[in-house]
Amino acid sequence: MDMKEQQIRAALDEHWSASAAGDLDAEHDIYQENAVCEYPQSGERIFGKENLKSLRGHHPGRPSGFQVHRISGSGNLWVTEYVINYAGRPVYTVSIMEFEEGKCRRETQYFGDPFDAPSWRAQWVEQVRHPIEAGSPK
Repeated sequence: MDMKEQQIRAALDEHWSASAAGDLDAEHDIYQENAVCEYPQSGERIFGKENLKSLRGHHPGRPSGFQVHRISGSGNLWVTEYVINYAGRPVYTVSIMEFEEGKCRRETQYFGDPFDAPSWRAQWVEQVRHPIEAGSPK
């Protein structure tokens, strides 16, 4: 990993830690002023760091838990897989961030609700707890 990638990775670690702690200022340090964030599932696009910060600051159901599972990437493209806990319900999330000059220029976030595994595939899988829960496989 080159120096630029190390700096981006450190910024991502700080971003997700601040997000989990509810520190809006530190959470949004990663973005360029003119950053764009998209939520494809709702069809929303947020223009600008301040609008994104305001939107997140006014969320009526602040997360009660936050767990990063994996950060991967190289160059200017980075992906984070994590789980947010809203009122005891896990929401599986993927964030794709594109960087320019060391700051996030564009982010796309996908949100997915958990679902029950169908019984027909039980012979090929191991059922595990939702990642937001502590513990090992059932």
